[in-house]
Amino acid sequence: MAKEILVVALMNPGEKYRCTRHNAGAMALDILCDTVVYKEQKGLSALTAAVVEGDIPLVLLKPLTFMNLSGQSVKAAMRKFSVPVARVVVLHDEVELKIGEVRYKFGGGHKGHNGLRSIIADIGTADFHRIRIGVGRPTDADAGIADYLLAFQPPEERAKKEQLLPVWNEALNGANNA
Repeated sequence: MAKEILVVALMNPGEKYRCTRHNAGAMALDILCDTVVYKEQKGLSALTAAVVEGDIPLVLLKPLTFMNLSGQSVKAAMRKFSVPVARVVVLHDEVELKIGEVRYKFGGGHKGHNGLRSIIADIGTADFHRIRIGVGRPTDADAGIADYLLAFQPPEERAKKEQLLPVWNEALNGANNA
């Protein structure tokens, strides 16, 4: 059994999307692991880094596919690093949570989230750990959800380290005990 935990930060690649609500997972991981240097893994279509959190070895993954193809990168990384699904933690944006709210969850559906939908389809199960980062819903009745998620997220709306740390620890403990 693998010792590593695969931590996946869902995102769309490119500068255009870097600070959008849909990239809340990647922004959160950058807050939690702010000194990490990533390397491109072409066979994985991702940026990766190996770190140790406490005594737990982590493989950090930022897919370079677009959100709706995230599962390809996750599946390839699980295979390459021999990580079972029970040791996968995914950080992602969540419109069902208020702005800045952060929660841990194990399993469940995708609730229309294209990144989660892709992962579930490619790895064949929804039984992985999740760190859900609240981005809220658009307040403008004319704004579509896609436009809202792909719009710039102001810094004051982003999750803060003090909100992320307890949930981060809960998710890593859950995955480590799998």
